[in-house]
Amino acid sequence: MKLVAYALVGIVAAIHVYILILEMFLWTTPRGRAAFGTTADFAAQSRTLAANQGLYNGFLAAGLIWGLLGQDPAVLTFFTACVIIAGLYGAATVSRRILYVQSVPAALALIMVLLTR
Repeated sequence: MKLVAYALVGIVAAIHVYILILEMFLWTTPRGRAAFGTTADFAAQSRTLAANQGLYNGFLAAGLIWGLLGQDPAVLTFFTACVIIAGLYGAATVSRRILYVQSVPAALALIMVLLTR
């Protein structure tokens, strides 16, 4: 069961590394614009803001990876909860899709982490 919990946390971390790459490095590219449904003009104007968001997603991934490497349930609980909250806020303010991309996988991971304590 612990292996499943850690695998789910790893998936959530990988999602956030991918989001970091999209927001920090691919924001103005066709792939980045397609992922977020933005125009070339909007992407150019919001590039710095997107990079900042990407950095925060990177911090979430780093925290999850830190928890995995240390096999620390408290760290994993904290960072998966952070992801859930960020996803809920994003779903409420930006796009409902964020709920399914961020919050649902993190909630599943959190449940598994708590079950292995």
